[in-house]
Amino acid sequence: MKNPTTAEITALEADAGLRLDVLLAKRLSGITRSAAQRLIELRLVTGPGGVTAKKNAKISAGERFIIELPAPEPTSAEAQAIPLDIVFEDADVIVINKQRGMVVHPAPGHRGGTLVNALIYHCGESLSGIGGKLRPGIVHRIDRDTSGLIIAAKNDFSHGRLAAQLSDHTLARVYEAIIKGAPPTDSGTVDANLARHKTDRKRQAVPAVGGRRAVTHYEIIARYAGFTHMRFRLETGRTHQIRAHMAHTGHPILGDEAYGGRDARFPELRVAPISSRPESARTITAPREAGREAPRQGQCLHARALAFVHPRTGELISLETPLPEYFTATLRRIESL
Repeated sequence: MKNPTTAEITALEADAGLRLDVLLAKRLSGITRSAAQRLIELRLVTGPGGVTAKKNAKISAGERFIIELPAPEPTSAEAQAIPLDIVFEDADVIVINKQRGMVVHPAPGHRGGTLVNALIYHCGESLSGIGGKLRPGIVHRIDRDTSGLIIAAKNDFSHGRLAAQLSDHTLARVYEAIIKGAPPTDSGTVDANLARHKTDRKRQAVPAVGGRRAVTHYEIIARYAGFTHMRFRLETGRTHQIRAHMAHTGHPILGDEAYGGRDARFPELRVAPISSRPESARTITAPREAGREAPRQGQCLHARALAFVHPRTGELISLETPLPEYFTATLRRIESL
């Protein structure tokens, strides 16, 4: 095996009773349940006492598993010379400030123009293979219409270490967003399980029973008439977690019509062009603000800060990126209402 590496997982109290393949998918970021089953079938997972594990084995708290991670598979995604805003890079890790509108990895309908296509061009073959053929290097994802910091691993050793931090919540992620309305308190926590929506499989929802625990901490940065600038810290990292939680509280993220419907739409901006007509006749609805193009539709959500322990050196890396133009333009827009 080329450049072999291993990962280690110790089952927690909350993991007791899970199938092993479910545990691996839960604790190893970028590994699906089917991928976990393949690792077990290839006899790459050993359990207590060095015994080869079985995918349907029910685990107990405290049990320790060693996973031998395979060499990277040849990627089927193509390299594309797409500019990247690189915030941090060394031989093990690369952190990108992703633009809103960029898809993270190839998928049906998005075979090119993704972050993965750009990373393959920039990094060559030095990306971890744990994520599979279409997601090399990807440790975690952010939505297409979410901007901000995302980390990728350049080798399997780093991927395994970063995935462990993601699993035990020591890889810290801070987001900022503009929401409709305002929470009643200046800070708080949304602790509500999430599961796939019953009728729309692309969305998450808070179920009456079941689901996976999801915890979002928030604080208010600034209040406006009908809107609030918020900061969020993720304790867990479920799909669409902030978007689903804020919609659940009745305060969807501005521009996120998938979760907030019409209530999440951007407000119309009233401007007065130069005219000799009476003031009452000069007020019109316009798509531009002081010569600027109005922000593109899409949720106003930015991954502002990221902190992790470097997988090889052990150094704490803390990174922050400025708010992008679409976000600051939206703040100017709501300030003028």
